[in-house]
Amino acid sequence: MIPKSHPRYESLMTREKIVEGVEKGITSIHGLIAQGRGEAFDYLHGEKTSNSALQAEKVAAAMLLLAERPVLSINGNVAALVPEDIISLSAEVKAPLEVNIFHRTQERVNKIIESLRSLGALNMYVKSDALIPDLEHERAKVDSSGIFQADVVLVPLEDGNRCKALVDMGKTVIVIDLNPLSRTAQTAHVTIVDNVVRAIPNITRLARYLKASKKDALRKLVDDFDNKKNLVMALDEIIAHLHSLQEQCQK
Repeated sequence: MIPKSHPRYESLMTREKIVEGVEKGITSIHGLIAQGRGEAFDYLHGEKTSNSALQAEKVAAAMLLLAERPVLSINGNVAALVPEDIISLSAEVKAPLEVNIFHRTQERVNKIIESLRSLGALNMYVKSDALIPDLEHERAKVDSSGIFQADVVLVPLEDGNRCKALVDMGKTVIVIDLNPLSRTAQTAHVTIVDNVVRAIPNITRLARYLKASKKDALRKLVDDFDNKKNLVMALDEIIAHLHSLQEQCQK
């Protein structure tokens, strides 16, 4: 049992959720490596949502509200870390969930679907009867009515190959990636440089707030967004945080 008084309580509990996901068969063992990498980058951000991330989250919320066929892609880490939150976002923006994983077995896909449904997920695409073109791994398998036909896809904790393939299909792609220099971050239309455990609740909250806005206002929010400039801002924020840590060490 990890005591709440532990200075790294939140981080350790997040790791425990990934371990539990592996034990339940919904998260790949490789997800532990991905979690560790993400946690290292989160340190560089000060383990908080930056201004650039909040702006990207606001634009993501607007994009999902404007979309005609939005889909939220789910992998094993998302299913372990933020299942209730992603279900809440799905309901808020009327975007179905679809499981799409790299280390794929049908048994694992079924377990993720069952886990999400047990927590209240109602709107899900569950077939794998179509292939994303030019993608030579298991993530190419998608639902012909879901990701394959989507106009906007939110892909938390994504890999660069699939992100590019989805963009090449003409889809608007929103990603959550703590590394602003990754291929995923550089390829997506909107990159949220934030921890998924903060990003998903933030997008849901912002979508709830933006629902009252007129479509023209939402479109302007989206049209005025420049992902490259926002990534530069994210890097500047990391550098500023590191400078502040350096100054503390020198005192």
